[in-house]
Amino acid sequence: MEINKRTILWIVFAVSLVVLWNNWMVSNGKQSMFSPAPPAKVAQAPATGANGTAGVPAAPAQPGAVPTDAAGQPAAPAPARTERITITTDVVKAEIDTLGGVIRRLELLQYPDHFDKTKNQVLFDVAGNNVYLGQTGLTGGAMPNHATPFVARPGLRTIDGNNQVQLVLEAEQGGVKLTKTFTFKRGDYVIDVRHDVTNLTAAPIQPALYLQLQHDGNKPPGDSWFTPSFTGPTLWTPEDKYQKLSFENIEKNKAEHSTKSNGGWVAISQHFFVSAFIPADNTPRDIFTKKIATNLYAIGTVQSLGSVAPGATVSNTARLYSGPQDEKKLETITPGLELVKDYGMFAIIAKPLFWIMDHIHQLLGNWGWTIIAFTILIKLAFFPLSAAGYRSMAKMRVVTPKMQAIRERYKNDPAKMQQATMELYKSEKINPLGGCLPILVQMPVFLALYYVLQASVEMRGAPWIGWITDLTQPDPFFILPVLYAISMFVTAKLNPQPADPMQAKMMLFMPLAFSVMFVFFPSGLVLYWVVNNLVSIAQQWVITKKFEPKK
Repeated sequence: MEINKRTILWIVFAVSLVVLWNNWMVSNGKQSMFSPAPPAKVAQAPATGANGTAGVPAAPAQPGAVPTDAAGQPAAPAPARTERITITTDVVKAEIDTLGGVIRRLELLQYPDHFDKTKNQVLFDVAGNNVYLGQTGLTGGAMPNHATPFVARPGLRTIDGNNQVQLVLEAEQGGVKLTKTFTFKRGDYVIDVRHDVTNLTAAPIQPALYLQLQHDGNKPPGDSWFTPSFTGPTLWTPEDKYQKLSFENIEKNKAEHSTKSNGGWVAISQHFFVSAFIPADNTPRDIFTKKIATNLYAIGTVQSLGSVAPGATVSNTARLYSGPQDEKKLETITPGLELVKDYGMFAIIAKPLFWIMDHIHQLLGNWGWTIIAFTILIKLAFFPLSAAGYRSMAKMRVVTPKMQAIRERYKNDPAKMQQATMELYKSEKINPLGGCLPILVQMPVFLALYYVLQASVEMRGAPWIGWITDLTQPDPFFILPVLYAISMFVTAKLNPQPADPMQAKMMLFMPLAFSVMFVFFPSGLVLYWVVNNLVSIAQQWVITKKFEPKK
């Protein structure tokens, strides 16, 4: 039995060292040991070009096919000059390329970059090995698509004192005129995207509209095995609900998802943020995912616009949400969009926990104090279970000398040692698992709270007091990890001491190992564990003094 405990402790110790080393490498900008090697450089397209490289689609292979970014003849010759038009509101700054009417860059003006606070968070962008684009166009023949040159109508480019600002782009190809209208509204991350299709030919046409999001398959910066975050395609349909995909499965052509629906949305989700195309409700659409080029993937929808007679115009309105995963806001935009806030397998517990925290925050106005108040409430709710565990550990401390005597007496006979130990437990009415069972029962709640703190953009950039200016960033002065280590040492002293000296030393070392690991954790998570330990110490001290059996 003692050998098994020692082996387990050494395994935990070795795993802790590996995790510490991995987090140190990630924090220094190196590759995580638990993620694949960096993928090959993304195939990027020049702004202009004659061949069908990335960003300049080839002509559709068949009617209804979305133009791809593979080699081939472009659907239209590239213009001699393109223009990137910047639209600025109070919350976003977007760059839209007249080549294809593609959203090439979108900056969130109210969210600083996670690593460089002097910059803003950027979603859509083409930079280095990273590609993130919003594309729309027509398919079903030689029609304007996201490689066709558009012309911008004159108009305002900043929202200024208005409630909205519009950008109107026009293009004609194959006798089909496409007018794209982007409408940006004050204080809103939803962009209305309207497409007006006019048939200038002498025969009916059958156009289809595609809405497509492109993204590279790279791991997000700072992602590690111990603090992972998801980046990838997601979608929701009324029939099959929320679906979460991976670039790896798209690469292998194994991405299983809904392919037809009359509602829902498609998106690229990432830590704290999401971009989602939301077609009009009750409109049939095909849903697709595909590999476009090396390490470049897409998710999108295709909607038939029906038959358009000569000289007629058909219109379609969709929405593009590109902003934070603010749960309350997402719920008001379209069904299921709030599910992109990824709580993992503990969503059924995490959602009500966040609901409670949100109401506490409305009273306190500070997420740091909210974490503290919520942690205390959780500890009070589980106090009956904790008290049972503390009473059991108090009894274990009292009989520790007797257990040591049994080990000395039967040190050469493990079977008799085990029998005598169990008889001691029975006579003293001790449950040896009494201290473990309450922890196991509470563990799902604690893990769900971990995901709440890890996934909530509401806490991103939120200060607590003094030196803690962002609860989603590590403690810059390591004060909280040090407090955690102290609280763990006190907790270890309150618990029954192991009879094995080596095991006792290992138990004292573990708080130090975990506190060093917490140096890399978001300060909000460490704050939770510090408060959790302090409340546990207070509860355990009271229970021990009140219920500890007399010798």
